[in-house]
Order: sequence, then C-alpha cells, then structure tokens
Amino acid sequence: MDIPQAGFLVVLGIVVGTYGTLIGAGGGFLLVPVLLFMYPHEKPATVTTISLAVVFFNALSGSFAYGRMRRIDYKSGALFAIATVPGAVLGALAISLVSRDLFSAVFGALLVGISVISFMQVREKASPDRPASAFWNVRTIIDQFGQRHTYAFDLRIGLALSFVVGFLSSLLGIGGGIIHVPALVHLLHFPVHIATATSQFVLVVTSFTGSAVHVASGELTPGTGLVRVLLLAAGVLPGAQIGARLAAHMRGTWIIRLLALALTLVGLRLIALGLVG
Repeated sequence: MDIPQAGFLVVLGIVVGTYGTLIGAGGGFLLVPVLLFMYPHEKPATVTTISLAVVFFNALSGSFAYGRMRRIDYKSGALFAIATVPGAVLGALAISLVSRDLFSAVFGALLVGISVISFMQVREKASPDRPASAFWNVRTIIDQFGQRHTYAFDLRIGLALSFVVGFLSSLLGIGGGIIHVPALVHLLHFPVHIATATSQFVLVVTSFTGSAVHVASGELTPGTGLVRVLLLAAGVLPGAQIGARLAAHMRGTWIIRLLALALTLVGLRLIALGLVG
C-alpha cells in the first residue's frame, strides 16, 4: 500500500468518525460505499467486515467522549444492546429466506420517509406524564454541563425497537445507530443528545459482537484487510472525539437534520441496490 492511499484512509477515518459520532451512528453508511469504490475487486463480505471493525473503534472512542460528558443512559443502553443480539441472529438467518433486492428497495424508501419526518419534526424534550409501572421507566440525567435531561418511555417498546434494529442491521448490512437514534427520539422521546450518546454505547456491544464473529470465520485476513482497519481506526479514534465535542455545542435540531441527511443517503443507496440487483 502506497503512502497517499494510506493517508487517504486515515483522513477518511477522521471524517467517518466525526460525522458518525455527531449523529450517534457508527459511520458505516459512509465507509462502505467509499471502500467498494476504492476496492472494486474485493468481496462485499470483506468490505463489510472492515467497516464493522472500524465502527467498533468509532463507537468505543465516541462512548468514552460521551461518557465524560455524562450523557449516556447506561442502564437503558445495556438492555437495548442485549435486545439487538437475537434480532441480528434472525436477520442473518433471514437473508436466504427473503428477496434481498425487494426488501432493500422498500426499506430504502421507508428510510427516506423517516428522514423527511426527522427533518420536519424534532422533539427536544418529553415530560413523563404516565404513572410508574413495571415497564414505565423515568430517567433523569444531569450532564457535565449541568443540563438536566428528564424523559420517560415504555421499556417494552424500547426492547422491541432494539430487536428490530438488530434484525435490519444484520439483514441489510447497515449500522444500527442510523435507525436507532430516530427511534429513540421520536418513539421513546429521548432528548437528542442522550439518544446519540446512548446509541454510540449500544454500538460498542453490537459492533464488537459482529466483528468477533467475522474474525472467527476468517473474513478479516491478517494482511491487507487488517492494515486497512488499523489505518481507518487511526482516523476514527480522534474523529469520534471531534464529533462528540461538536455535538456538545450543537443544538439537537441540527443533529437530527444531519441524521436526516444520513438517512436519505442510506435510503437512496438501498433503493439503488434493490433496483439494480
């Protein structure tokens, strides 16, 4: 690998880490298309494996940054992460049972629709207005900046959403954060900054699990593939810190709008894959 290409991978990692962490996603939606363009002769499975490993480093670095800001809902995030695992397993099994192209096109159109809703309707705060029950959770988080975030949600809905996120991520090969964040904001009424931070925490667990499976199956070779991961990781580690710092000084409405842009990009790509495939 020549020096210009190595340098480009590091810079690409910085961009992916910054944008991905800012919106609470792993950045795979940006990384995979670029890698497929750069390495057209590589198997898609290899590119997906590299992307997933890089997402892990991005999520890990972003979680440390958001953790210092005290914006992660660890309790909810841990439960959501556990719920994604069986969904991811079923998604992998379902690949051979459904029409991947048709599903990609339909789901891509759905993502574009979600992006429009996210852009037009941002709910910054939600007041807990239902009585406490076994499944009704009220959370209060005071972050590093002294801002109090109080919100409430039905845990059953959160676990079901996480299961679906795991399923779709595995079936379509896209990062779960890009689906999880709008679900947390619009359906569970998480404040935007808590949603993006908690999504990064969930991604640490899910991306590590997926990466471990791919490594065990031999899809990430110790040669060129590992070198590309390390170069990209050298970029996403500081990039995630930059993204978290930018998020700390950005209004939730703008974070959601940047997320809506990412949803549109992913949705259009899935539609194209479905129609061409």
